[in-house]
Amino acid sequence: MGGAGGAKAYGAVVLIRVMYSGMHIMSKIALDQGMNPFVFVFYRHTTAALVLIPIAFALERQKTKPVTLKIAGKMFVHALYGVTACGVLFNLGLNYASATSSSALYNVQPVVTFILAVIIGMESMKLKKLHGNLKVAGILCCVAGVTVLAFYEGPMFRSFNHHRLFQHGSSSSSSGAGTYSKNQWVFGIFLMTLSNILAGLWTVLQGPLIEDTSKLMNTTLQISCASVQAFVVAVAAERDFSKWKIGWNISLAAIIYSGVIVTALSYYMQMWTIAKRGPVFLAMSMPLTLIFTIIISSFVLGEAVSLGSIIAGILLIGGLYNVLWGKSMERKDDDTNKMGGGKPAVELQDKEQARVPDDAAAKV
Repeated sequence: MGGAGGAKAYGAVVLIRVMYSGMHIMSKIALDQGMNPFVFVFYRHTTAALVLIPIAFALERQKTKPVTLKIAGKMFVHALYGVTACGVLFNLGLNYASATSSSALYNVQPVVTFILAVIIGMESMKLKKLHGNLKVAGILCCVAGVTVLAFYEGPMFRSFNHHRLFQHGSSSSSSGAGTYSKNQWVFGIFLMTLSNILAGLWTVLQGPLIEDTSKLMNTTLQISCASVQAFVVAVAAERDFSKWKIGWNISLAAIIYSGVIVTALSYYMQMWTIAKRGPVFLAMSMPLTLIFTIIISSFVLGEAVSLGSIIAGILLIGGLYNVLWGKSMERKDDDTNKMGGGKPAVELQDKEQARVPDDAAAKV
């Protein structure tokens, strides 16, 4: 690929990671200032649906496959656990933890996806090979990272910025695990880890759905279903409708940002990046989210970072790269073995990339 195209791909992944960092921070601010996490999820999905529905209608109405009742039912179920439950658990967990911890746990998602793919037979784990051992090491690093993040705080590295843009509400503060009770912090980490597990399961099971309809229609239907589901959950959890009101404040900005920029715009940027450089290239950029979140939250929130969060981030990033490294080595071994049977390397590489579902990286 040309130099200009390569520069655009690098620029795209940096922008995508900045977008996700902004989501972690703006969501945290909205929750700290009293936004109900269930109501927030409903508003976010509804905003995304309002953006995606007219786009899908304009672009897909003549070329997409008809959506049968069976397909719609599948979309509803996948949206229930992979979009609604995932979003609710994430925001509930973020309510008890920090923006930095949520972005650190973000690196678990591709590893969880790989583990689930192994369980259902879509991926292999050859322990007698070096690439198999690298994958196992990556999984263990991620487990260790989550454990450290939940149970070890250590010294706090305070922000040098004492003029933060936003003051925190009474619920919590983003200055590290020390501002929460230990039980709250552990509970928040557990909920966000569970959210990433559901996101990984959603990613693994997207393949057949993408074949049923287009990626845009798939996304639009699931987000629309999630909007309805999130409304039911929010009504059950928050009966005081005065708390549903939002003004011209950071909560509204967080809702629009999460719904339009992250859910809608970044999805297509990720699709473009995958088409240009492949899903592994996109996945390897995930640690940038943690780095950008630490930097931005320091300036915006005055957030301190604990030594435990730094160690956990290193372990989680190391785990991610070990799994990706193992998969890369395995692909090269497979290509070498197949070349022994007379297959051209370029053809094999094209086939290998073709069988990787786009949405396996799009959810990251």
